[in-house]
Amino acid sequence: MATDLLPDADRDGIDTLIQKTLAPQAQAIDEGCYPKAFMQALGRQGGFGAALPACDGGLDLDLATQIDIIAQVGRVCGSTAFLTWCQSACAWYLRQTSHAAARERYLAPIARGEILAGTGMSNAVKHLAGIERINLRGRRDGEGYRVNGALPWVSNLGPDHLIIVAAALEEGGYIMFVIPPGAAALTLRPCPPFSGMEGTGTCHVRLKDAWIPPQDILAFPEEFETYLGRIKPGFLLMQVGMGLGLVQASLETIRATNQRLSHVNTFLDDQAETLDEDLQALQAETARLASLDLKALPLDVLRARARASELGLRATQSAALHTGAAGYLMSHPVQRRLREALFVAIVTPALKHLRKEIHALEQQAA
Repeated sequence: MATDLLPDADRDGIDTLIQKTLAPQAQAIDEGCYPKAFMQALGRQGGFGAALPACDGGLDLDLATQIDIIAQVGRVCGSTAFLTWCQSACAWYLRQTSHAAARERYLAPIARGEILAGTGMSNAVKHLAGIERINLRGRRDGEGYRVNGALPWVSNLGPDHLIIVAAALEEGGYIMFVIPPGAAALTLRPCPPFSGMEGTGTCHVRLKDAWIPPQDILAFPEEFETYLGRIKPGFLLMQVGMGLGLVQASLETIRATNQRLSHVNTFLDDQAETLDEDLQALQAETARLASLDLKALPLDVLRARARASELGLRATQSAALHTGAAGYLMSHPVQRRLREALFVAIVTPALKHLRKEIHALEQQAA
């Protein structure tokens, strides 16, 4: 898709890093090893900042290139593609804020991977879609805010990581803000074991009487809705990269398996040709929407994100069926990709959440 826009040195450096450093760790990451060294190295290569100006630690390219980097990571490891999205999303939030204090303090270190960052926006996004209540609540306290509450699932976290979250205020409205590394009010606890993707640094987060100074605010109540409208298209479109990578890897498996089993695999649904056509169509649509930047059409962006979930589920299941009994071994990459594709369809916004928002917008248009 967009890797052609990367200078040769950057493209070769990122590809080499993925193949030599990440690929050998993919199974271990699925089982619980957080790829900290890879994430830091990817940041040094510009892997979180393709859509950012060079002065902010980025590559001065575009959102389509950032999506493609996430897809390239996802061809090898879906867990790390998700972490790459988390880090890139936090950089995206900071780039879009109108508040220079937070942007100048955090953006370049996050873009370069010097500070690793988790995005804890799942609960707020679901709350704003009418799916669940918001868990973080705050009140005005002098020039800043005092926040309490807990979030059950926040990823790309560790004791020295930053987190970006949102809270509802007692006096009305919402704020979005940064909790810096090592904040005394922040407690992280392990989550129950997952069926896979255990190396994503996913924790239960608690904030107890957290003081949020004005310099750590990304959006105040009066600007929250407008700010969310600026970040949401990129938030969603970068997630498409996770699905694109899974489909690309699944196509490689299908084609490799067909070298000896095409005589029987031909009777399966979702052949490589059909999946490839759908992949190319989704890549083209994602690149088109990414080029619109903040003017991207909400309904089209939601549909593209939903297609990434649907196509990922189809492609990974097809790859498993093409592989046959060997693909039922826990050590086979198709088993890991099945779980990764299910995650892409569950992670916020989940496929059911996307369809709910698509339905609402379609009803409005009608």
